[in-house]
Amino acid sequence: MPPLSDAAVFHCQQAAEKAIKGFLTLHARPFRKTHSIEDIGALAIAIDPALRPAIERAAPLTEHAWRFRYPGIPDEPGLDEVDEAIAVAREVVRVVRAQLPAAARP
Repeated sequence: MPPLSDAAVFHCQQAAEKAIKGFLTLHARPFRKTHSIEDIGALAIAIDPALRPAIERAAPLTEHAWRFRYPGIPDEPGLDEVDEAIAVAREVVRVVRAQLPAAARP
């Protein structure tokens, strides 16, 4: 019954992170174990600078990888924050997908 907004923003962060990591993997670029969209995003931007606007917009999603996952954080993100996270994650997935070879696109 609750909106589960904490889970929603976590999965938005994960979608953006995994899209970028998939892009790096496609280009055989190693990356360290991290949830930092800024760190892995810098590696992706070095390959394709056209990704910069979406990755910069997504960098704040990094906090959602951990912010609401541990006890003691009383506030859940508001629905406006969820809507923004969804929009940003969709944008990252869209721009990364556009850079994939045609054979790799669904």
